[in-house]
Amino acid sequence: MINAFFVSDLHGKEDRYRKLISKISGEKPQIVFVGGDIFPHFSKSPSPYNDFLRDFLLPELIILKREMNNLYPVILIILGNDDPKGEEIILNCGEKIGLWHYIHNKHYTFEEYRIFGYNYVPPTPFQLKDWEKYDVSRFTDPGCISPEDGKHTFDVTENELRNSTILKDLEELGAEYPMEKSIFLFHTPPYQTNLDRAALDGKKIDYAPLDVHVGSIAVKRFIEDKKPLITLHGHVHESARLTGKWMEKIGTTYSFNASSDSKELSLIKFTLEKPQNAVRELI
Repeated sequence: MINAFFVSDLHGKEDRYRKLISKISGEKPQIVFVGGDIFPHFSKSPSPYNDFLRDFLLPELIILKREMNNLYPVILIILGNDDPKGEEIILNCGEKIGLWHYIHNKHYTFEEYRIFGYNYVPPTPFQLKDWEKYDVSRFTDPGCISPEDGKHTFDVTENELRNSTILKDLEELGAEYPMEKSIFLFHTPPYQTNLDRAALDGKKIDYAPLDVHVGSIAVKRFIEDKKPLITLHGHVHESARLTGKWMEKIGTTYSFNASSDSKELSLIKFTLEKPQNAVRELI
């Protein structure tokens, strides 16, 4: 059996990372998935990102790798909507020294499994838009800011902002590969599921009620149409608390959301062969 850990939305909380590192050291999973929003929150100033990676996460994982030696797991990472695109440079440095693999918009092969990563989420109310795109059309929910009107930490063309969608991206991602042994590491959860439920009950913008489901329609359609083995998600912290569910079966696909609005580390443990037996620990 291939034992896996999945975490998401740790937001630079060092206590959560230390708990994760302790669990990896003690239980020795073969593979660890990290589903985005890995840095301290973007609104903090001055920027803490480089200090977090260089002064904390890189040294901690270097020590862990030295201690575990050949038992050090494969770590697969994507970014989330709170993570600036400019930090890809530092992630690539960590990849070069063998600490992890950054898999946004590409894949990694692990034994007979092919694992894909994808950072983008549909428009949110937040200003940072490095990892936001229109979902299936140029529509923005009430209360949300379009990718064209928010802030970016890199240059992006007007054409890309206006016409690029998650739907178009997913038509290409994994298109040439069989899905029965494929795993997708998304930041956004699928729309209208137990995994994308936000605390927006009764809230309105200009008399328009807000949708309590904030996941991606494109990701939901992708799962229904392509039927991958497993999909992994984060982004909506309160969803598990509101619905009582962190796992959902969509057709034949097992989908997990590892994010949490509690102070503990939310850790999902599963085997690639039997995802239906996954368990979630709050540590």
